[in-house]
Amino acid sequence: MTAAISLLAYAAALGGGGPWLLRRSSWAERSPRLGILVWQAASVSVLGAIMLAGLALVVPIANAPHGLADLLAACRLMLQAHYGSGPQPIAAYVGILVAGGVVLWTTCQILIVFITAVRQRRRHLETLNMVARRRLDIGALVVEHAQPMAYCLPGRRRCVVVSTGALDRLSSEQLAAVLAHERAHLKGRHDLVLNFARAIGRAFPAVPLLRAAKDEIARLVELLADDTAARHHDRTTLAAALVTVANGWAPAMAMGAGGGTAVVRVRRLLAPHAPLSRAARLTGGFGVALFLALPVTLAANPAIIALLERHCHLPL
Repeated sequence: MTAAISLLAYAAALGGGGPWLLRRSSWAERSPRLGILVWQAASVSVLGAIMLAGLALVVPIANAPHGLADLLAACRLMLQAHYGSGPQPIAAYVGILVAGGVVLWTTCQILIVFITAVRQRRRHLETLNMVARRRLDIGALVVEHAQPMAYCLPGRRRCVVVSTGALDRLSSEQLAAVLAHERAHLKGRHDLVLNFARAIGRAFPAVPLLRAAKDEIARLVELLADDTAARHHDRTTLAAALVTVANGWAPAMAMGAGGGTAVVRVRRLLAPHAPLSRAARLTGGFGVALFLALPVTLAANPAIIALLERHCHLPL
C-alpha cells in the first residue's frame, strides 16, 4: 500500500506541477529536441506511475516469497494467500481496474488519433491528386490559391504542398528555406511525436501536464524544424519566409510552416539564444532518465527492502 500511495502522490505532483516546472526558463527553446524528450518522458512518467500504483495493489511485493517464480506465483494466488481480510481483495480489484484501464484507454486513444490522421491524409491526398500539379524543380505539389501557404503531409505518400500565392511572394531563397523546414518535419517523422502527444492529451485532458505537453511539443517540433532548415539557409531569409506564410492555411493532419507560433519563431530566428552547454544537455538527459526510472524505483522499493532484510540481514 505504501508503494501505491507514493506512486499516486508522485503522479499527482508531477501531473499538476509539471507544466510550471518545465516552463520556468527558455532552455527548451535553446534545445528543442531535448525539450521534446523531457516533455515526453514526463508524460510517460505520470502514466507509468498511475499504472504501477494499480499493480502495487495487486501484488504484495514486500510479502512475496523468495525467487522470481514465487513472486509470479503470488500474482495468481494473491487473493487466497495474501488477501485474507475483507478490504484487501477490493483493493486488488481496484488496482487491476486502474492499471488495466490506463493501458486500455491510452491505447484506444492512440489508435483513434493515428487511424483518424491516416484517413484524413488519404482523403486530402485524393483531393490533391485532382487539383494539384507536381513541380519537379522544387520537389513539391502546387495548388492554385492566392494565400501564401506551405505544409507537408507525412506518411507513406509524404509530400510538400505550396500555393501559387507562396510562389509569387517568396524569393527563390525564401522558398528553399520553407521547403527545407517542411522536409525536416517529414524526415524527422514529427507527425508520430505530435500524434502521440495529442492522443495522451485527449485521453487525460484533466491532467495539466498531459494537456500542456500537447501544445508544448507542437511548438518545440516547429522550433526543431526551424533549426534544421537554418543549418543550410540564412536565418533572416527563413524568418522573412515565415512572415509571408504565417497566416497560411494548413489541414489539421498536416504540419504547416506558418501557424500561431510563427511570430515567436521569427523573433527566435532573428535573435537566437546560445545553444545549451554540454553540462546542460547532460543534465537534461539525466532528467529524462529520472522521469522514466522514478516510477519503477518507487514501485520496486518494497521488494528491494524485503531482499535486503531477508538475504543481506543488514541493520537498517
